[in-house]
Amino acid sequence: MRFDDNADLDSSEIQDMRGSGGGGGIGGRVAIGGGGLGIVGLVIYFLFSQFGGGPSTGTSPAVGGVGLGDVQSGQQLDSGTLAKKCKTGADANRDHDCSIVAIVNSIQDYWTQEFSRSGQTYRKATTRFFTGGVRTGCGGATSDTGPFYCPADSYVYIDLSFFNELKTRFGAQGGLFTEAYVLAHEYGHHVQNLTGTSKRGTGTGPTSGSVRLELQADCYAGVWANHASTTPTSSGKPLVQDVTKDDISRALDTASRIGDDYIQKNLGNGHVDKSSFSHGTSAQREKWFTTGYQTGQPARCNTFSTNDLG
Repeated sequence: MRFDDNADLDSSEIQDMRGSGGGGGIGGRVAIGGGGLGIVGLVIYFLFSQFGGGPSTGTSPAVGGVGLGDVQSGQQLDSGTLAKKCKTGADANRDHDCSIVAIVNSIQDYWTQEFSRSGQTYRKATTRFFTGGVRTGCGGATSDTGPFYCPADSYVYIDLSFFNELKTRFGAQGGLFTEAYVLAHEYGHHVQNLTGTSKRGTGTGPTSGSVRLELQADCYAGVWANHASTTPTSSGKPLVQDVTKDDISRALDTASRIGDDYIQKNLGNGHVDKSSFSHGTSAQREKWFTTGYQTGQPARCNTFSTNDLG
């Protein structure tokens, strides 16, 4: 996956909270009662705390008495560095932060145009980088929650160290397109929020609304991947130059390692409890990403109208 060197980047779609002031709170609350929607979600938080894995290493604080990044009224977010260094696709090709800016730009360019084609208006959502912990409109969360979208404030939140966690804890191959899949999934949740689908994601279990919501977000990620190299920016040229077979293979590899069954069996106590499923099995996640990628049609992502989730 590479970007057009001459394409312009819009760093205003990212807010950098790394190094912002701290506040108090309990990690993981965001997914308990606040309605946060993530690609792996609170399942990771619970598995690491209940089965001895512990919280993430590196920048993540210990669970209990954590220090959470808290955006207070009037507090300035330090996004000036991104604005200075992330100006073009050439910057995205050599700098990781800028590549995330480019991915977010591409995803939102696609959905802006897709909504317009159907006579609707897409409202852009900002991605917030944080380190260790953060307070959101959905409550407080630590990095162990994984990347997530908060419908209450319409922000995507991500500690970029999660991408290393995918490789070290989950055994995923990793790579830039893996990161694009994760972000496209979270923006799929934003699309669901705009269309009113988010409220249907309730309950747990193999056919629950929660599972259907997450699989639809995977499908939406695949839809974006189908269109990524043909979606023009304001300059009239696509920001993403190509999506290779290896890129798709890496995305599917990641999907296979973040299914409820895989996580419970390999990162938990080895027992698979279908009644607690909230994101779908590995096979289902692969299936729905593939459905989106092969068809390129958001309408084919209606996981709520089928009895065959895979």
